[in-house]
Amino acid sequence: MSAVLAAESLVFSYGAMRVIEGVSLSLTRGHFCGLIGPNGCGKSTLLRLLSGVLSPSEGTVFLEGQPLRDIEPRARARRIGYVPQQQSRVFPFTALELVLTGRSPYTSRFRFETGRDVDIAMEALESVGATHLAKRPITELSGGEQQMVVVARALAQRANLLLLDEPAAALDLKHRAQLLGALQRLREERELTVLVVTHELQMLDASFDYLLAMRGGRLVAEGPSQDVLNEKTLSEIYEDPGVRAHRVEGRTFVWS
Repeated sequence: MSAVLAAESLVFSYGAMRVIEGVSLSLTRGHFCGLIGPNGCGKSTLLRLLSGVLSPSEGTVFLEGQPLRDIEPRARARRIGYVPQQQSRVFPFTALELVLTGRSPYTSRFRFETGRDVDIAMEALESVGATHLAKRPITELSGGEQQMVVVARALAQRANLLLLDEPAAALDLKHRAQLLGALQRLREERELTVLVVTHELQMLDASFDYLLAMRGGRLVAEGPSQDVLNEKTLSEIYEDPGVRAHRVEGRTFVWS
């Protein structure tokens, strides 16, 4: 299958500090992929490069075979939904108003959202179980509630590729399961391709087809969950000989 998203030999530095070193990857349509690795290894930076927020100093990102740098930003936003790890939410927009900003790639500068845009935004909120938050100011929501609304904003873009940076970090068990269930359902309905940065190793077996693992700015392992979530590979990724992994009934439990 042709790649929805591909990267070839990406290199990126913050000043004199090189944080991405020769990363290449490929995601096919419908892939549900996790990106793991220790803090500071370059996961969030890689996601910014893949979304077009940052431009590589070397190498190329391709979206359905086309160099990402050649795609106009609004057209890119109709094809890639990106949820960063942290966002500033100073203005007291309601949750619905925030989700409606995800429709901006489809509206002209001087046109307000249509009834269809509102329907799509409400559908996105419903997908993550957050319709009851629609009229509440985003500044009054808990961190987990805000995160669900931000994911709904990305879903409202109707992109066929989602890049999510630790979307479940602030969520309790119920809402984490709800979010993963929504993403899985949308993958089946729309052939959605999803790449998720996560430290939640315990949830990877149940939902993810494929894992990418980083260390020191490089991809050091990739493959199906069961091929990556093992003691030898995880000990190398996290440089921790004390990592233990035990597989029970198709699930891998990891601790150190």
